[in-house]
Amino acid sequence: QVQLVESGGGLVQAGGSLRLSCLAHGIIISHFDVGWYRQAPGKQRDLVASISSSGRANYEDSVKGRFTISKDNAENTVYLQMDSLKPEDTGVYFCNCKMIGSVMNYWGNGILVTVSS
Repeated sequence: QVQLVESGGGLVQAGGSLRLSCLAHGIIISHFDVGWYRQAPGKQRDLVASISSSGRANYEDSVKGRFTISKDNAENTVYLQMDSLKPEDTGVYFCNCKMIGSVMNYWGNGILVTVSS
């Protein structure tokens, strides 16, 4: 059974930092493209950062220079380091693992990040 477990969220003041973790059970995360999505209250779920199975990272424009996605294959975990946080970064963050060309597409339950002004 595949399970993605997010952790590291919480309440932080603007300008602060958080590191989110996505620990995978039942899959080898290095074989997947992994994305972190954010869903702000009342809005759709949007991709903010991704890392391919080969290690290439991409970022949504509003988080470039502030967020860093990385993975630790030994720990079967993908991280999202979030610095210089802004109130507009508030939302539920979801980890997604998908294997291109297959039906394997998994989501975590999400974790709340709240940035106060």
